[in-house]
Amino acid sequence: MADGPTPPRNADKQLGEIVADVTAKANLLVKEEIELAKAEISQKAKRLGIGAGLIAVAGVFMVFFLIFFLHFLAIGLSDWFDLRLWVGYAIVCILLLVFAGVLALIARRSFKKGSPPTPQMAIEEAKKTRAAIEEARR
Repeated sequence: MADGPTPPRNADKQLGEIVADVTAKANLLVKEEIELAKAEISQKAKRLGIGAGLIAVAGVFMVFFLIFFLHFLAIGLSDWFDLRLWVGYAIVCILLLVFAGVLALIARRSFKKGSPPTPQMAIEEAKKTRAAIEEARR
């Protein structure tokens, strides 16, 4: 047998040592959880950025699609109904103007319903709550 000090067994550790051990391990666990969260968030942010970029490119393609579709429609109308080319474009322009007008009317109605942007129901509830509290104080 060796004459040197024997390493303490778990049962021989002082309470302070145990608390210090648990605290150190808890700190390490928290730091590792934070690092894991940072890695996960950065990975998800990267994926969201890629998705946003792809949506933007798809939006550009849809604008080009709309332009070519409107040309197709104008040329098709002039060909199908044996009209001059400019008449087909005029019909498409009128259709676009009508669609824009209808959307503007719908937007105007929506703005009227939504303005002013005050939370009326929340204000009414707050007034009722205040009245109830003042009534309870009496």
